[in-house]
Amino acid sequence: MSVAFTKEGDAEATAADLPDRPISPHPNLVTPEGLAFIEKALAQARADYAAAQHAGGIEADRTAMARATRDLRYYSARRANAQLIEPSDDTETVRFGGEVTIDREDGRRQTFRIVGEDEADPAQGSVSHVSPLARALMGKSVGDTAMLAGAEVEIVAVG
Repeated sequence: MSVAFTKEGDAEATAADLPDRPISPHPNLVTPEGLAFIEKALAQARADYAAAQHAGGIEADRTAMARATRDLRYYSARRANAQLIEPSDDTETVRFGGEVTIDREDGRRQTFRIVGEDEADPAQGSVSHVSPLARALMGKSVGDTAMLAGAEVEIVAVG
């Protein structure tokens, strides 16, 4: 095809070709808060899709429509395969939905809550159940140790 028939630098068309958000191959375990987050995100994606259609759809703003469609597919899939794990009263072992406090060899003490992938935010103290940290600590109790990134950590509290 001749270059004369293509639009070089059509940023809107390029932006409209958004790749799908990857869906994790791991079980989609969610806390009640994680399920609420997915449901809120799905509702927002539906609203964004409706707004993009109302505004003229693809002709008006291809990027908005592409983003809304992509998010709608992602959150619909995440809601469909979500496995709600109710909170447990077990404060003896590290488990999904619970908190764990560790001491690192360098003297740092850190507390994390183990949650679903969509809910995880390490900067806010929550890590995904499929993260190396969570996998190293799951099922352990206070006083147990685990290797994490080549260093030993000790579990000092479980909640």
